[in-house]
Amino acid sequence: MSKFRAAVIDDEGQAARHIARVLEKLGFETETFGSGHPFLARMTEAPFQLVFIDLRLPDMDGMEILDFVKKGFEDVEALVVTGHGSIPSAVKATGKGASNYLVKPLRLQDIRAAAREALEKLQLKEENRRLKAALDKTPPLKDFIGNSPAMQEVFAMIRKVSKVNCNVLLQADTGTGKERAARAIHDLSPRRDKTFVSFNCGGFTEELISSELFGHEKGAFTGATATKIGLLESADGGTVFLDEIGEMPLNMQVKLLHVIQERQIMRVGGTRPIHLDIRIIAATNRDLQQAMSAGEFREDLFYRLNVVMIYLPRLAERRDDIPILVNHFLKTFNNRFGKSVTSLSPQAMEVLMHYNYPGNVRELENIVQRAVALAEGESIGINELPPDLLNLAFSTFGGSGMLPLEEMERRHIQRVLEATGYNKNLASHILGLPRTTLWRRIKKFGIKDEE
Repeated sequence: MSKFRAAVIDDEGQAARHIARVLEKLGFETETFGSGHPFLARMTEAPFQLVFIDLRLPDMDGMEILDFVKKGFEDVEALVVTGHGSIPSAVKATGKGASNYLVKPLRLQDIRAAAREALEKLQLKEENRRLKAALDKTPPLKDFIGNSPAMQEVFAMIRKVSKVNCNVLLQADTGTGKERAARAIHDLSPRRDKTFVSFNCGGFTEELISSELFGHEKGAFTGATATKIGLLESADGGTVFLDEIGEMPLNMQVKLLHVIQERQIMRVGGTRPIHLDIRIIAATNRDLQQAMSAGEFREDLFYRLNVVMIYLPRLAERRDDIPILVNHFLKTFNNRFGKSVTSLSPQAMEVLMHYNYPGNVRELENIVQRAVALAEGESIGINELPPDLLNLAFSTFGGSGMLPLEEMERRHIQRVLEATGYNKNLASHILGLPRTTLWRRIKKFGIKDEE
């Protein structure tokens, strides 16, 4: 961690040196100043991170220095020093941004406590900057889109768990991106250069699941004319994604548990165990705790799979991401269909923002695909939305709920700005507006930039 610079501004030399010695013992590079103007020049030349300011100086008011420091230099910790008669001024200084104040005559323990508190704050700020810089350098997860807090938590969990060679259970509804999450974990893991395979455990017989996962030897059963390598064996060294794990038959659950415990399989009809090095990522939309209580899912398998659980939120739980997702799908289907649709009307976007999406992101993707296919111009309106959404449109805008067009436009712009984190370039692209036009709309509607 870098060494912090501190300044002590006090016309009483002994007091200044007293403070400086404490700061130097804490590791600060310290300079002292007997008046304000030399400090201002030095601060401009080589900024300090911590400043002790005597409110009574021979050439200027300490409050002026405090204003200069807090307005011109981000994250500076400023402390004021004053006599007993000026305590109200010191209290006023804390209201203007000073972290604390000390009263003369100065006591060693007070100086040390204030300096240590300031040092802890500076170290925390530097650590936050370092982490933010590292996060900014981290590439986005492939095929994953979302600025909402819920998705940022998912991204953080994926990045964290990808580095650890443990099994993962994804708790997620259909259409939330389960396989994308599993692939992201694999792609960020040390196994990234090995095979990723996926298998849906729902809707198949036990025999078919066994054959697909474990493979079989030639002649193991009627029709087995050749040896078949199963998915588990083919993924040796890599990752296996088992979707709808809650639908796996109980007998197959026993076999999967054996694979996880012993790290080996036996092909159907085989006599020789085959050792494997695989990571398993399972997914389910069922309540496995309830399934265990009903005797439909093995408790020992659950705890083997549920080393780390990641919950993928439903689209209705991350509505702020809808404008960004819509923009992404517009680009995708413009390229696929040779169209040039650039935006949605405020009314159409408002309908999409209010819909509950039982099919989650996959359903939104299908809605945008249909709308782009039907669109005849550069914008998608309500008429391009599926018929079952038109009732929602009527309930949203019809009767007493009807809103003026300007209010619809204001709401639409506000939602897109919030979804993009008030990124004007991205917002103008999603809205299909030139940046200058967007600025005029923001000013016209009095939208506050709440970054």
